Amino acid sequence: MKQGNIGVTTENIFPVIKKFLYSDHEIFIREIVSNAVDATQKLKTLAGKGDFQGEMGELKVYVSIDKDAKTITVSDRGIGMTAEEIEKYINQIAFSGANDFLDKYKDEANAIIGHFGLGFYSSFMVSKQVDIITRSYQEGAQAVKWSCDGSPSYTIEEVEKADRGTDIVMHLDDDCLEFLEKNKMEDLLRKYCHFLPVPIAFGKKTEWKDGKQVDTDEDNIINNVEPLWTKKPGDLKDEDYKEFYRHLFPMADEPLFWIHLNVDYPFNLTGILYFPKIKNNIEMQRNKIQLYCNQVFVTDSVDGIVPEFLTLLHGVIDSPDIPLNVSRSYLQSDANVKKISGYITKKVSDRLASIFKSDRPDFEKKWDDIKIFIHYGLLTQDDYYDKAKAYFLVKDTDGKHFTLDEYKDLIKGNQENKDGQLVYLYANDPDAQYTYIEAAKNKGYSVLLMDGQLDTPLMGLLERKLEKSTFTRVDADVIDRLIQKEETKRDLLEAERSDKLSSIFRSQMPKTDKTEFNVEVQALGADQLPVMITQSEYMRRMKEMARIQAGMSFYGDMPDMYNLVLNSDAPLIQAVLADSESATAEQLKPIEAELKGLGARQAVLRQEQDKKKPEDITQEEKDDLKKCGEDIQAEQKKKNDILAAYGKDNERVHQLIDLALLQNGMLKGEALTRFVKRSVGFIQ
Repeated sequence: MKQGNIGVTTENIFPVIKKFLYSDHEIFIREIVSNAVDATQKLKTLAGKGDFQGEMGELKVYVSIDKDAKTITVSDRGIGMTAEEIEKYINQIAFSGANDFLDKYKDEANAIIGHFGLGFYSSFMVSKQVDIITRSYQEGAQAVKWSCDGSPSYTIEEVEKADRGTDIVMHLDDDCLEFLEKNKMEDLLRKYCHFLPVPIAFGKKTEWKDGKQVDTDEDNIINNVEPLWTKKPGDLKDEDYKEFYRHLFPMADEPLFWIHLNVDYPFNLTGILYFPKIKNNIEMQRNKIQLYCNQVFVTDSVDGIVPEFLTLLHGVIDSPDIPLNVSRSYLQSDANVKKISGYITKKVSDRLASIFKSDRPDFEKKWDDIKIFIHYGLLTQDDYYDKAKAYFLVKDTDGKHFTLDEYKDLIKGNQENKDGQLVYLYANDPDAQYTYIEAAKNKGYSVLLMDGQLDTPLMGLLERKLEKSTFTRVDADVIDRLIQKEETKRDLLEAERSDKLSSIFRSQMPKTDKTEFNVEVQALGADQLPVMITQSEYMRRMKEMARIQAGMSFYGDMPDMYNLVLNSDAPLIQAVLADSESATAEQLKPIEAELKGLGARQAVLRQEQDKKKPEDITQEEKDDLKKCGEDIQAEQKKKNDILAAYGKDNERVHQLIDLALLQNGMLKGEALTRFVKRSVGFIQ
C-alpha cells in the first residue's frame, strides 16, 4: 500500500470545497456521473479509431445506494485508470495558493469546480470518505483502489477487479444522508442527467404484482440518450416536437410553435425553443428554459444567456461553449455568451417574420398568444423594435389585424387633431366601453383593442417610436373632444345656468373613498347621450403604470378622478334645468340678488385697491374685501344647499347619474338596488 499527500498548497482544500459549494451540494451527482459518461465516451472513441480492440459489451453507468453502508456508488465500464493516471488526475490539483484562491473566488462559489477541474472532488461535499476502485482498459492493467477521508492524505493499493472501468464509492456524511433516499436520488438524476448520451441505470424497473410494487430484472434507465435537439430537423415531424414538449412540461398546454436551433459557427449551439401559451402571470412562466452543456444539465436560470424577453420561452439549449459552472459575472462578460444571446434573438425574430410572411392568417390567429413575447421584447430590448415592426400587429375592435404602417395609412387624415397629431383610439374592455366605441365608429373613427398585460407601457413606447402620435382611450373624453379639430363651436349654455346644473348633479354624486367626480356641462348635440362619465387618459395611464412599475406608487395612491359630462343639448338635461329653475326660483331670487350686489361691491373694492401700492392699503380696507368674500361664500352655500335639496328629491337626476355610473361598471350594492327599484317605478 502506498500513502501520500494530495498535491495542493493548502491543507484546507476539503473544508473550502464544502464551504464554498455547500449551497449547490446536490451537483456532486452530476459531476460524478458526468465523469463516468466521459470515461465511457472515451472508450467508444478509442474503439472507433482502432486503439481499443477488446470487447465493448454493454456500456451503461450504474448508480446504486446502500442504506446500511451509507454509500452511493457510481460505476462505469469506460477506460478506467492506472495508478499513474490516478497520481496525475486525482492527486495533483494545481492551486496557485490558498490566499489567491480564496480572494479570487470568495464571491463566485459556482466557478470553483469548473475553473479548477474539481469535478471529482465535488464528491467530498457530501462524503466523509471516497474510494476509487478502477482498472484501465489497457491489456494486463492492474486494478487499484484509492481512498481519502477528506484530508490531504490518501492511500492507494492494488486490488482485484474483474472488469475494466471505475467505481466511485462515496461514504456519506451524517448530515447528507438524505441522498440515500431512492426518490431523492432519482429526482436528482433525472434533473442533472436526464439527457446524458450514455444510459444511466438506477435500480430496476418495478411492476405491480401480488398487491405491491416489485423489482423486475430490467434496468431502470433514467435518461434519454438521444434527445430531440441532437437530431436533424429534417428527420422530425410536428408530433415529435409536441411529444418532446409534453415530456419536458407534462402539465402544460400544447405549444404554439417552436424553433429548432442548430449552429456550429462561430460557436456551437443546439436546442429547441417553444412558444407556450401564456394565460396571465408573466413571472410564473419564466425559468422554463433548461441549459445543457454536452447534454449535461447546467441550470434553468438562463438570464444573461437568453435575452430577458425570451426567458418566457420554454425548451432547451445546449452549448459546449458555456462552462458547466457559470456565475452571473462570468456570463455578463463572456464573449460567447453574448454571441449566443444575439443569435437566439435573431433566430426567433427570423422565425416570427417567416411565419408572418408565409401564412399571415395563421399568424393572426395566434397573435393574441404571441403578442406577449413581442411586447415584452419591445419593452426590454432597445434594438428589438426595428426587428419586430415588420410583423408587429395591432387589432381593432372588429377583430381585424394591421401592421403599424397599414394602420397608420388607415387612420391618416381622419384621426388627426388640430395639432397634426395622429390619434390612436383604443378600448381595453369592448363590453364595458361599447357605447363609447359605437360613438367613435359613428364618427368614422377606428378603435383598437388594447387588452394585453403589457399594453399600457407599450403605448408609451409606441408614442415615442411613432412620429406625432398619441394613444387615447375611447372613454377619455366626449366624442367631439377625443380628436379635437378646427370645428365650429356650438352655443354653450350661459355660465349662470350651467353652474346651477353642475351644482345640482355634483351634490348628488356618490361619496366614495379615493374617487372624485368633476361635473361639467357641454353642448354635444341632441342625438348624443344626456350624461356620460370620462376619465383623463394621462391620470388613468399613470395609475395603471403604478400597478406594474416600481417607483410610481405616488400615482397609485392618488384618487381616481372622473368627469361627469352633462349634455346641455339633450332633452332630458334641458328638462331637469327647466324644472329646477321653476322649482327654486322663489328661494333663489333674493340670494341671487344679494350675490349680484356682493359681486359688484367686491369688484369695486378690488379696483380701488389695485390702484394703490400694497403698503398703502389700510387694514380696514383689507378687512372689507375679506368680509365681502366671506359673505359671497355664505350666500353661495345657501344657493348650493337649495339646489342640492332639489337634486336630492329629484328622481330624474338620480336616474341620470346612476345610468352613467352603471354604464361604467361603477354602480354596485345598495345604490344598484335603489336604481332597479326606481327604474321599475318609472316603467309602471
